[in-house]
Amino acid sequence: MLRLILQDSPAVHANLLPITYTRPVADLLVGINTIAGKWHMYLPEAEIHYGTEEYLSEKYPNVKPAPGFTVVASHVVPEESLAARVAGLQPGQTLTALNRNGVAVAVASCLDAEGAAPSEVAYESKVDTIDFLYDIFLLNGRKIEEDFEFLTRGREGQAIPRSNTVIGDPEMIYIESGAVVEGVVLNASHGPIYVGRDVEIMEGSCLRGPIALGEHSTVNMGTRIYPGTTLGPWCKVGGELNNVVMIGFSNKAHDGFLGNAVIGEWCNLGAGCVSSNLKNDYTEIKLWNYPQHRFLKTGLQFCGLIMGDHSKAGINTMFNTATVVGVGVNVHGSGFPRNFVASFSEGGASGFTDLPMEKFVDIASRMMARRHRALSDSDLRLFEAIRREAENYK
Repeated sequence: MLRLILQDSPAVHANLLPITYTRPVADLLVGINTIAGKWHMYLPEAEIHYGTEEYLSEKYPNVKPAPGFTVVASHVVPEESLAARVAGLQPGQTLTALNRNGVAVAVASCLDAEGAAPSEVAYESKVDTIDFLYDIFLLNGRKIEEDFEFLTRGREGQAIPRSNTVIGDPEMIYIESGAVVEGVVLNASHGPIYVGRDVEIMEGSCLRGPIALGEHSTVNMGTRIYPGTTLGPWCKVGGELNNVVMIGFSNKAHDGFLGNAVIGEWCNLGAGCVSSNLKNDYTEIKLWNYPQHRFLKTGLQFCGLIMGDHSKAGINTMFNTATVVGVGVNVHGSGFPRNFVASFSEGGASGFTDLPMEKFVDIASRMMARRHRALSDSDLRLFEAIRREAENYK
């Protein structure tokens, strides 16, 4: 049996904070599936494990590299032919490739019990990698298209109800069982639209693909969703979204703009919350980098809000371009908060104070109860560990 370890690089994991505070790199959502989900999708018979930071190992059990395993760089986003090449590696072989920035990547190594000298095998095409937070939304549209083609191959979804307006090829719209889609404009002329199981898209909404909506998500009346947007499971959205990845269980249910953004799990953006994704002077955007303790140039003109798990923003909150908000943050009040907000804090434009762990747990528990979920003892230990880790980045 093929056994894969999706191994985090400590440097990449740190670059992807705050989103990776609460998950391994392979659990990042890009396209319709997470990175790990794509390996499962392409190699359904494989046994897939995580190799990640020690403090995450209770929730994501670590498997140490050993002969008989193939160790895969977790920030490599697979596509079908790459997965086949990884599956075909022989003991002692390492598959290498260039990423789209021209950087050499050791994609996967098949470990050899005999201790033979490793041999390199080159992958002819470039590979996609998630090296920085903005790579998530930059790759998202194309990964929706790749996932859509594979997931819908040979399958037939629900018929598109006649109350909808379809622009483009109806074959590029796939509706899973239990979904309710009525009175909606579905434009698939620029990319596919994937509607997951038990999703509801309310009347008056306009969607332009590529878009993916995870199971049990809700799109409120009159919502406008632009290309490159993915909603993970149990999200609820309204207003205007453009090239947004919401990992799951998060809400932006009311009017307000969100663009070129990555939102973790169990987040809530209040009514009228808006986030800039473009500077007034059109200059290059800088984004907070945790390991460097400073803002780094991105080469981008568009970048919006990055928000870690269990963070909240009150009504009419305004976020400046490329604001990074950590885990367990409560933002409220008028004016723009600063462009980097440390984890487990509360406040707004006038400043932030520490958010006591007891208050964080109370808020998180109340929100999760609305979805009939609860914080476990292992969750509490994880957040205590994250709080200690976050002290390094205040």
